[in-house]
Amino acid sequence: MSTEKKQGFSTQQIHAGYNPKEHNNAIQVPIYQTAAFDITSPERAEKIIHFEEIAYLYTRVGNPTNAVLEARVAELDGAAAAVSLASGQAAVSYAILNAGEGGRVIAAAKIYGGTYDGYRKAYPNLGVQIDLLHNVNDLDEIKSLIKPDTRAIYIESISNPTIDIANIEAIAQVAHENGLPLIVDNTLATPYLFNPLKHGADVVVYSATKALSGHGAIIGGLILESGKFNWLGGRHPHFEEEIFTFGNRNVVETFSQFPFTGRVRTNYLALLGASLSPFNAFQILQGIETLNLRVKQESESALKIAQWLEKQPKVSKVNYAALPSSPSYALAEKYFPKGVGGLLSFDHSGTQEEIYLFINSLTLFSYHANLGDNRSLVINSPKTTHHELTPEELIEAGINPGTIRISIGLEEVEDLIADLKQAFETSNK
Repeated sequence: MSTEKKQGFSTQQIHAGYNPKEHNNAIQVPIYQTAAFDITSPERAEKIIHFEEIAYLYTRVGNPTNAVLEARVAELDGAAAAVSLASGQAAVSYAILNAGEGGRVIAAAKIYGGTYDGYRKAYPNLGVQIDLLHNVNDLDEIKSLIKPDTRAIYIESISNPTIDIANIEAIAQVAHENGLPLIVDNTLATPYLFNPLKHGADVVVYSATKALSGHGAIIGGLILESGKFNWLGGRHPHFEEEIFTFGNRNVVETFSQFPFTGRVRTNYLALLGASLSPFNAFQILQGIETLNLRVKQESESALKIAQWLEKQPKVSKVNYAALPSSPSYALAEKYFPKGVGGLLSFDHSGTQEEIYLFINSLTLFSYHANLGDNRSLVINSPKTTHHELTPEELIEAGINPGTIRISIGLEEVEDLIADLKQAFETSNK
């Protein structure tokens, strides 16, 4: 339920985007478990199809449960609109394709392995060429990559798994000076720790599978937009095309307040169909209600564990931006006063046999590829989440053979440190 006065984050994460009076006074957001909605008449169908009336037609492109999720996250981020999708990877792909269609996207090299794999295998075959950005904060490198057909810049606010912080404001300035939108994957930070739109980003991407939901039970994704970028500035001809079903209007004329997510919904979601289940939308909403409490504790615990890991003889490096030893420490101080989240990584200096024994000796850390869960997780990134990368690409991404990623959950931090300690001791025998 929106009010004129800006409400606090804790209030928004519970109430934003929902008015019980519009849903039979249900306190919890109802799950609209239906494939379609009664259009009621042929005359009304024409209005809906031509966007003269906004209404629910088919759950593939919109559903009331999903709409509450979209409105809630949009309010938490200060976005003009959002669109929910079946996975975080769908959100990444649809954002890159929607912005870069028929051209090029400058994309960070230090990034989640699945996204990097898409750079090579998927997007070029779908009409979007990727120009790798090796140092996300090297503004001269960014400028050197801009070509006449460059359409966007794509980065992570906190890189996975090296925990490097992007200087969003500086990158956004370069992007806007060249008529480019800045797309930021903010999955690791969540809107509680960082709001990219307030610092110049134009589009934000989330894997809702991670900390937004927190319970590791579902998969989902979201794309949000500021609604401020000029898509008719000359670099995005696909936003200027007149569409018959829009009444021979272009997408900006049709969705003047939210052209980017409007185009994602009517073009990519409608035609490629990575739709979020209403049940999964409900589950994500449940997680968001406790987002600030979870992420705050996970950030505090992660910092303590990072500090402890720095003192371990078998650890050659700890990647966590809240540490003074991190090259991103100054940016973390600037952009992340509430902490940098529950994800960190470190380089184990032992042999692969010792690394495997270390992981197998852990009892509280679950070994799987998710992150942002309420329970603590561990994974050896070069062999799993980034296995697609060649040895040269791994080095470029800042990932060494002994890199271990840990996602800190809600367990007692002393118990987690004790588990890590006994695993080091066991693997060092």
